[in-house]
Amino acid sequence: MLESNGIQLHLAEAGDGPLVLLLHGWPELWYSWRHQVAALAAAGFHALAPDIRGYGRSDKPSAVDAYSMKTLMADIRGLLDALGEKTAVLVGHDWGAAMAWNFAALHPDRCRAVVGMSVPHLGRAPMPPTKLFDRMFADRWFYVRYFQELGMAESELDADIAKTMRIILANPSVLDSTSDVVRSRTQGDGFLTGIQVPDRLPEWLSEEDLAYYVEQYAASGFGRTIHRYRNMDRDWAELPELATAKIEQPALFVIGEADPGRALAPVDAMRTFVPNLQETVVPQAGHWIQQERPEAVNAALLRFLQNLGR
Repeated sequence: MLESNGIQLHLAEAGDGPLVLLLHGWPELWYSWRHQVAALAAAGFHALAPDIRGYGRSDKPSAVDAYSMKTLMADIRGLLDALGEKTAVLVGHDWGAAMAWNFAALHPDRCRAVVGMSVPHLGRAPMPPTKLFDRMFADRWFYVRYFQELGMAESELDADIAKTMRIILANPSVLDSTSDVVRSRTQGDGFLTGIQVPDRLPEWLSEEDLAYYVEQYAASGFGRTIHRYRNMDRDWAELPELATAKIEQPALFVIGEADPGRALAPVDAMRTFVPNLQETVVPQAGHWIQQERPEAVNAALLRFLQNLGR
């Protein structure tokens, strides 16, 4: 446990050497990096994977605005300060990728390189994100819009956490906005509506892995984690500099070949904001890329890190 930005954050860490900070997404935990922590330590790096605020054993403030991007970036600065580190390489997946990209753009003096997985960096939207989603999806159901109403999504997801986690991690269609089951939803439907509970887990996810996620989420529920989605318009208002800020540091974007979000991840558009961008597409990987294909992800990550020098 370390204090950062006025809260306590739970960390997993291993190794000595240059600091690599691993930031998870939704609905994950530090545990999502279990394969990377050991590999990085063995390669001579100090790997550190926190439970982001609101998750796992870290503190979980109740206020919605306690999960703004500005606050999350202050958590990262606080971690670096608590560790006595001026800079780190930031590696993020999903919402963790957004944190890593934005921190690299706005705090280049504290971030010497950045790796984003599954979620690209496209600067600042032309309008508040919820307005953009209203325009893009019109009358169609979209999970980010569903998440905006306080209490609704968490009530659904908390009702049977074991079932919820099994579906989210093991059924790819739950995150695929183009799938037939998601496209058939109407107003009033939920995040899990029409999604089947998988008969078996994928090879990359054991029953013991799933049990760890369930245990951690059962302790506090999904509510604080969904607050991140409720700050998207606040982030847009508080961080106008993202419209022009460039990430000049070495940067790597890693995405699974079968990630449902790949159609919404225009890598070429990223180069306007990330001129020194490299890209790796991992075959036979979906959204949970670092868990699904750890050997391939570790190889790409270590190749990038070793090329940075010490």
